[in-house]
Amino acid sequence: MANVQQRYGITEPISLGGPTELDVVKTRELEKYLQDVGLYEGKEEAVRREEVLGRLDQIVKIWIKTISRAKGLNDQLLHEANAEIFTFGSYRLGVHGPGADIDTLCVGPRHATREGDFFGELQRMLSEMPEVTELHPVPDAHVPLMGFKLNGISIDLLYAQLPLWVIPKDLDISQDSILQNADEQTVRSLNGCRVTDQILRLVPNIENFRTTLRCMRFWAKRRGVYSNVSGFLGGINWALLVARICQLYPNALPNMLASRFFRVYTQWRWPNPVLLCSIDGGSFGLQVWDPRRNPKDRLHMMPIITPAYPCMNSSYNVSASTLRIMTGEFQRGKYICEAMEANKADWDTLFEPFAFFEAYKNYLQIDISAANVDDLRKWKGWVESRLRQLTLKIERHTYDMLQCHPHTHDYQDASRPLHCSYFMGLQRKHGVPAAEGEQFDIRRTVEEFKHTVNGYMLWIPGMEIGVSHIKRRSIPSFVFPGGVRPSHASKGTWDSKRRSENRIASTASAATTNTNEASSESKGGSSSLGDGKKRKRGDDETLTDQLRNSKRVGVAVPVENGEGGSPDPSVGSVCSSPLKDCLTDAKSDPISKDPPENVVLFSKDTPESHPLEKIATLQAQSQETEELEDSFDFGNQVIEQISNKDTIVAASATTPPFEATTSNGSPFSNGAVEELEVLPMGHPEVTHRALVQQRKPIIKLNFTSLGKTNGK
Repeated sequence: MANVQQRYGITEPISLGGPTELDVVKTRELEKYLQDVGLYEGKEEAVRREEVLGRLDQIVKIWIKTISRAKGLNDQLLHEANAEIFTFGSYRLGVHGPGADIDTLCVGPRHATREGDFFGELQRMLSEMPEVTELHPVPDAHVPLMGFKLNGISIDLLYAQLPLWVIPKDLDISQDSILQNADEQTVRSLNGCRVTDQILRLVPNIENFRTTLRCMRFWAKRRGVYSNVSGFLGGINWALLVARICQLYPNALPNMLASRFFRVYTQWRWPNPVLLCSIDGGSFGLQVWDPRRNPKDRLHMMPIITPAYPCMNSSYNVSASTLRIMTGEFQRGKYICEAMEANKADWDTLFEPFAFFEAYKNYLQIDISAANVDDLRKWKGWVESRLRQLTLKIERHTYDMLQCHPHTHDYQDASRPLHCSYFMGLQRKHGVPAAEGEQFDIRRTVEEFKHTVNGYMLWIPGMEIGVSHIKRRSIPSFVFPGGVRPSHASKGTWDSKRRSENRIASTASAATTNTNEASSESKGGSSSLGDGKKRKRGDDETLTDQLRNSKRVGVAVPVENGEGGSPDPSVGSVCSSPLKDCLTDAKSDPISKDPPENVVLFSKDTPESHPLEKIATLQAQSQETEELEDSFDFGNQVIEQISNKDTIVAASATTPPFEATTSNGSPFSNGAVEELEVLPMGHPEVTHRALVQQRKPIIKLNFTSLGKTNGK
């Protein structure tokens, strides 16, 4: 009898096909590429990490003996007193690179408390050791930890206090019984190690998983979508997504896995969850992700569920804007992988950095400063954890009409060492017609955000924050490499080529539309062919004269695409999970090939000096015509039909049905959910009127400046 291959995951795989000769060659190229860009650490550093972990293990064992003696434990318990160190995260998964930190967990007995002993005696011991530097305890975090460097290696140390008098040396934390009678912070601290180990158990080939994960982590960082705190995805999220692809293609090599990653998640209809295994309800009463019972779980935009009990959504930070950006990046990756198969692109193309400061015309700049280096580090950590709230507030207060793209990194001006800046791209939601003179006044939103940030419990004088609205041409030079602003936009990249192609296509489409409309009008209003031709010729001449003499510039804006270079995910995604019956009402429609277009007019004679109260977010001075075109066409990509229909059919069975209902017994839908929190929100009334033939007014999309608020 033939051996039956083990099934990984909750469904049958999409394909059991093995690699082709081309896959083998491409995988070797990928591995060499990842090595050449420096993603693998050297042997010396690997040995040093092991030595550091050994030293940390000695330190916590000395610590536990010290506090056991101080608390008067008997000789037997004092002799058996023990604490164990476990690793998790990228180091445990085997995908860490040079200089990466090591996520570690210290497991201690019941008499070693978190507040008094871990953040007390152990912190004091570490502070007195010369080999320990940059010690930074964070006791009030969602998962309390201590960050520090031990012999130059960055360590993030968590603590789990188990209800045991003695911690055995062969402790197995993968068993659910370890969670019995554990406090909430201990459960969260243990979760990292338990999830990491479970991922490695649930993938068919660990080496292929690791190479593919290295690839996707590098890609996500280059494209600016690697940051959990900013509302994108962090390390564990990308690991779970890659692991699911490995389950669906168990015999594929990293080259094919990377390609299928983009194909599957381009078609995935969020908020259907990504699951590596069935959700275990457990027997200890811990809350697990379950939208049937937990209303807040229904609000999650992009659920990626951890495989260890208690199963939780690891991507609750994702917002509507960041989901849109990531889905667009998945589409871009899919197109490039298809081009690579046709030898029209290479790995350099896939890993092109995202030109964030070319992608938008309007940005928010968040500046923070402090009195000294230590205060700035604390202040930065707090502000970074709150920036996601600014994105959510703007989306909520503008009813999702103003979309935000947070940059995942901060920038520092060399001339101001105790200062750093964060940036956020802004754009109007596409596909929504703009009313004349419509404004986005977010001054109050920003003031609420600043008030929240200034409520930091450890705030001291000198910790300052300011938020301002800036144009692309006013972006400070210190954000650019070498502190030099580029003289022109990026050229020769995949994004710029697609931008040019789509600009040409958009112009041709607009011209065709105008011609058809003119032809239709001439035919309907004339009783003879000759009259029709004359009227058509006259209309064309009139249109030409208007375009030549008008003070307005017409720019074709494909509504499926943002200035950020990522197609709108709302256009025809294909569901990769049958959960659509309970989590969304949408159907598995094929991807639209011809997105609609929308022409927006901008005044050319807008004054250069704008009142502080009304700064237009989309304005085109005569000298900025080229900038306008680059801005609105940035990264446009034509949505193509999925060629492999078998893959679509198979992928749409990747998750079993999840019978979820609302309180009234009907299947609930997440289609209208825009935020991560349950907040009452009254939408403005919209009156739909029949279209009337009239001269279109100049449309100005206005933005209220923050300059006055900040005292500028």
